Amino acid sequence: MSQPDPVSSLPAPSARTAARALPPRPDLLPMSPEEAAAREAARDRRDAQVRGVASVQEMRQAIRQASAVLPAVHEIPRLGPQKTAAFRARARAGLPFIMTGMASRWPLSAMSVETLREHFGQLPVRARVGDYINTAFAPDRAMQDMTLVAYLERAMADESGLPPYLGNLELRNLNRLCHWPNFFEKMGPPRFWLGPAGCITPLHCDYDDNVFAQLWGKKRVWLAPPHHDQYLYPKQANAILFGSPFDPDHPDLERFPLARQAALVCCEVQPGEMLYIPAGWYHQVSSLTFSLSSNRWARGRPLVLDAAESP
Repeated sequence: MSQPDPVSSLPAPSARTAARALPPRPDLLPMSPEEAAAREAARDRRDAQVRGVASVQEMRQAIRQASAVLPAVHEIPRLGPQKTAAFRARARAGLPFIMTGMASRWPLSAMSVETLREHFGQLPVRARVGDYINTAFAPDRAMQDMTLVAYLERAMADESGLPPYLGNLELRNLNRLCHWPNFFEKMGPPRFWLGPAGCITPLHCDYDDNVFAQLWGKKRVWLAPPHHDQYLYPKQANAILFGSPFDPDHPDLERFPLARQAALVCCEVQPGEMLYIPAGWYHQVSSLTFSLSSNRWARGRPLVLDAAESP
């Protein structure tokens, strides 16, 4: 049976989405210390309510405790395609795994860069520019607004230094070109990651279950379990996001000697594959080739806690 043409259902190039200004970054809006503290407290309450827990801090501690009794991971296993029930049963073990063939039939996976440029080139995007690695979790890190076509032209130019990166963007026009399984009862919106070889998301952890789909190209992912945060010099960005200054690709063990004890494991995610990253697992993601990826975070109680509390 022939595969459907992903281009046939796209809007005609003449009906391109008009470029428009993106909304201001909320983290840069001026506010008093009292307003900032009130916003942070409100966010903590909302985060706990969304995840069905009494406290995000208690949830983080429970994830670390559950992780501490898990077996050591020396290799990320590759499984075949998983249906929802099988995925959830496996994910409750609290360990990462790769699922092959899960996104290979998505229309977006079959699309070319040229088609993306032709039909979606005028979409507004916000690119990470400058030294976005060492400022990854700072509220005022450098970003630049542009159209998607302008980004592609800049990213594909032969320039030295860290390439600009489209990371963690909602691009709703692309959502219907992806066919996400309902792995979680509640899921956040798809987020997209686009950029050439050399783009990096530095080591960090999110306290939400995460499914990461590789659509084009290859990425290298380093992972470390939640309870090994004690070796990774973490710094809180917000209640559910912690960054680490340690770079597994270029380990500076004189500066970060405790990192010798971190159980870091590396894998490569290939086109069409999905990587499950359990809540609290540290991960660093590097593009090995020009890549397009998408991920979705669960918006609920982490699955490992269900297993940890079962009799």
